Amino acid sequence: MSKYNFKTTNIKGKEYVEVNERIKYFRLSEDYKNWSLTSEVVHLDSESCVIKATILNEIGMPIATGFAQEDKSSSFINKTSYVENCETSAWGRALANLGIGIDTSIASSNEVSMAIAKQNSNSDQARATLKTLTDEIKKNMISAVKDGKKGAVERALSNYKVTKKVKDEILSH
Repeated sequence: MSKYNFKTTNIKGKEYVEVNERIKYFRLSEDYKNWSLTSEVVHLDSESCVIKATILNEIGMPIATGFAQEDKSSSFINKTSYVENCETSAWGRALANLGIGIDTSIASSNEVSMAIAKQNSNSDQARATLKTLTDEIKKNMISAVKDGKKGAVERALSNYKVTKKVKDEILSH
């Protein structure tokens, strides 16, 4: 592979090659003349998708593959385009497995961005499902700590919206 200058995207201090850059190199490089990139839907339903991308050499022999999985609910864009995003990610991974654009990482900028968005979404959903700590529950928790059940109370507190100050107040008894 020649010294191609891939466009990268900086995510949290690390450079990632974009999938379109990998595809562009694959299509323009003489090294891959008459090679092909195919996609196969492995799983598809109304909520998620798994796609396998395969790179075939000029005689049709599989040289590299890449899998991707996307959930419809994982991001705003995936609400309408989870299948398309899944295919793009699978292409990026197959091209990375072929060795294209992997100087800093196999993951593409698209893949990393989606993973970060998914983590943030999951954190937001988890916070939204926390219960409100009522005065009565707080009183019962303090009583349980006094009865030697501090560990159980600590575990139970993870289900409630509480500040560190309130948590420390309950557990200090």
